[in-house]
Amino acid sequence: MNLAGFYDESISNGLGWRAVVFVSGCPHHCRNCHNLEAQDFNYGTPFNSEEILNKIKENSILKGVTISGGEPLCPENQKDVLKFIKDVKETNPKLNIWCYSGYTYEQLKERNNPITEECLENIDVLVDGRFIEEKKNPSLKFRGSENQRIIDLSKTRANHHITELGI
Repeated sequence: MNLAGFYDESISNGLGWRAVVFVSGCPHHCRNCHNLEAQDFNYGTPFNSEEILNKIKENSILKGVTISGGEPLCPENQKDVLKFIKDVKETNPKLNIWCYSGYTYEQLKERNNPITEECLENIDVLVDGRFIEEKKNPSLKFRGSENQRIIDLSKTRANHHITELGI
């Protein structure tokens, strides 16, 4: 997996101060994607988990880590993403994990794939759905188009039905 970019601190990619990892590679090719270069699986540099984890450890103001892209949960990336999520939680269990995916929650569940399931079990908040230009709404928090949902996966797992954050 390649790293398309990294922010040490952001408040626009989830609640609270967050580190943000952008992975390379995306099969969706959404029209007017905000991160067009990250669609290429060869873009960026080889993912160095240790280097990123050290930056996260050193930053005491972080409330969480966001994984975006590209597409973190495509079959080509999800195994490396899962390892990274587990490493983050081992490094600091208090950090919550947000993940942006062009796949819907339902599409991810339909895979019946153990790696996908384990990713979903370790992600706290999933922002799901492709960016759709016709549904673009700049007033939305933490997402680009009205079809995208901010799903609290912790509550979804507990309640056995999709629970969106009221943002």
